[in-house]
Amino acid sequence: MTRDDRDESPQHLNRAEQLRSSEFVQARDVHGGVHFHQRRPAGNDPPRQLPADIRNFSNRREELGQLDGLLAGQAHESLVVITGTAGVGKTALALHWAHRVRRDFPDGQLYINLKGYDPGILVTPEQALDRFLRALGVPPAEIPHDAEERAALFRSHLADRRVLLVLDNAANSNQVRPLLPGTASCLTIVTSRNRLSGLVVRDGGRRLILNILPETDAIELLANVTVHYRVNDTAEQFRELALLCGRLPLALRIAAERAASRPFMPLSELIQDLRDESALWEALSIGDDEEAEAVRTVFAWSYRALSEEAARLFRLLGLHPTPVFEATVAGALLGMEQRVKHLLDVLVAAHLLEQIGPDRYQLHDLLRAYAIDQVRDQETEDDRQAALRRVLAWYLHASDAALVVLAPFNRTVALTEPVVTPPPVFGGEAEARTWFETERENLMAATVVAGQSGFEDISWQLAAVLRSIYMHQNAFDDWLITGFAGLAAARAVHNRYGESEVLESLGKAHFQARRLAEAETYHLEALNIRREIGNKFGEAVSTNALGLLGLRHRHLDKSIDYFRQSLAIFRDLGARRWEALLLSNLGEALYELGSLTEAVDNLEQALIVQREIGDRAQEGNSLFFLSRAQRELGLFAEASRSIGDALDIAHTAHNQVWLAHWLVEQARVLRAAGRTAEALDPLQSASAIQRKLGDRSREAMALDCTGETYRELGQPEEATQFHLQAMKTHRELGDTWNLVIALDNLATALSGAGRTEDARSYWIEAADLLSRLSDPRAATMRRRVNAALGRI
Repeated sequence: MTRDDRDESPQHLNRAEQLRSSEFVQARDVHGGVHFHQRRPAGNDPPRQLPADIRNFSNRREELGQLDGLLAGQAHESLVVITGTAGVGKTALALHWAHRVRRDFPDGQLYINLKGYDPGILVTPEQALDRFLRALGVPPAEIPHDAEERAALFRSHLADRRVLLVLDNAANSNQVRPLLPGTASCLTIVTSRNRLSGLVVRDGGRRLILNILPETDAIELLANVTVHYRVNDTAEQFRELALLCGRLPLALRIAAERAASRPFMPLSELIQDLRDESALWEALSIGDDEEAEAVRTVFAWSYRALSEEAARLFRLLGLHPTPVFEATVAGALLGMEQRVKHLLDVLVAAHLLEQIGPDRYQLHDLLRAYAIDQVRDQETEDDRQAALRRVLAWYLHASDAALVVLAPFNRTVALTEPVVTPPPVFGGEAEARTWFETERENLMAATVVAGQSGFEDISWQLAAVLRSIYMHQNAFDDWLITGFAGLAAARAVHNRYGESEVLESLGKAHFQARRLAEAETYHLEALNIRREIGNKFGEAVSTNALGLLGLRHRHLDKSIDYFRQSLAIFRDLGARRWEALLLSNLGEALYELGSLTEAVDNLEQALIVQREIGDRAQEGNSLFFLSRAQRELGLFAEASRSIGDALDIAHTAHNQVWLAHWLVEQARVLRAAGRTAEALDPLQSASAIQRKLGDRSREAMALDCTGETYRELGQPEEATQFHLQAMKTHRELGDTWNLVIALDNLATALSGAGRTEDARSYWIEAADLLSRLSDPRAATMRRRVNAALGRI
């Protein structure tokens, strides 16, 4: 793990329940009071996630009336469960009604397809919560890894807000329950083929059972779809067609669309074709599910009417890892780029495929299951594998293309899988980031499917490529799923190099999730393999990662040893960027150890290389640590120049992450130079930016420094408020060292305010924590804290 990985990735949240009620402090001026403001939910515009309303929605008047009744009166229902057989129109009803009432929910509408009956991977509650929280504007850094804390944070953000949730295609109650708001001001609509009795009995949900359409309603639906295209069709013909479709809306719409597209073919002929298809199905099936047979009959009837090219595309779509895809992916499945859009339009026109965006398509789960049956029946094993390989390879190369734009220095895995369909060319970071967010689910599923389908090299390479994108998104669920899938794939084919790459990914994921023991295990495994296979570059990367773990644990001697080992290897390899990075990491560790002059020497060496190769990001980071060392050496003018140069880099790059972190050091330099009052401005800016970014750890550091500044200005009571908030956050995040600093600062402020007994308790806690640390800075602080306790 590189130092810049750690610095640019926001810190991970461990305690979510208290987030919404937590307060932040804003300083207005040196002499005024301290102003508290309630933390507002992040984000600007409310989420509007509902898919498009259903075109030509017909009838269901009774059911719509029942749903309208949910909002009647003051104590309206907060949970409704729409159940019914496959294809009966549960999603259509839920979405149509949701659009009708969306203005009653001004704080937003959330939607997710839980894929309870999809042949692929179900959406877990944790994944759904992650997507909802991001949609609500929660920064990735504030989304907990723990499932219960994630659900608690979701409930906190929905408290006292009017939000409509549509949870589509739920498999069971356990998949739904963590997604339920804890407030009656929200309304949740769940659709499922199961009765979900647990939600009704335990959670007080209202069940609405959706039956097949009454005959008159089914006839009306057929007539509405065909009215502008056909004449002379009779009610009796519509009645027979509706009967053959099982009076199921999905089958009725497909049949009506086919009739509308053949305006001059008598409806009696279409009915006869469908009747013949039905007879064929009856001969092949066991006949225990008339509704399912009706749906399959209509699918087969429409499928057989397609051209060979369109039919082949439809069945190949059954191989795609998820039901949602873009047009280029369809081309990859076919192995061609020409006419793909036309074939997709044919499938959309036949109601066998839904277009959900300008270049986005979706297969209904029943149609996807039918496509899977057809591709297994009509394509050879070799052809199926070739098509799947093409689409998985496309996702691999497309991810690599995004990585070139988003994190080019982290592109270390050489792709061995050829690609047929060219990957996208991204015009910039925003475009690449949008593509990644759009394809997140497909990328995760592609990694898993590749490992399960005999394409192990694609699986582990995709997992390795994705790690460098996930690390800047804190997408822990997807990161771990792809990591474990890639690891299993690499081990299945005994690819030790691939295994080490994915172990590194899992080490990084656990490091950022603050699961440090597991992170160390994965990094040590990766290091051992890399030494075994003679991968010197990988060995140096793993050694650096262990050095960063040592820094986090404050095992500084061990950390410095790891950094020096890594530095020696990178120098032998001539890897100058990494050499400079390790010099900077070593400088930081030496600074923490108190070896300030040696820290300055290493950081100045790092800066020489970073300026030669134009690595502005790491140059700024090295300047930041150089300023800290110079400041403690009493070189205030030099420290001011260093941090000023770092801030210039942040401003030029328009990088708020760097700016907010480095502004705190500018404030420390101003304080050290006797310009204490001037330090409040950069601290206020730093706190505001960190709050927006969601980096609670660094926001707490800024608040703690603000408290120190107020104390130096002779306002210890104001200082205590800042130290209290910093202490609370560091405690929640499990950051022992910064907690100790905040406890000492708080006790000092309380003592200065004459509250010695309160100060004693915090110094006692600090002394206890310091007794577990052995580095020189900890020893110095322990002596100071014990001396303070001896005076009171």
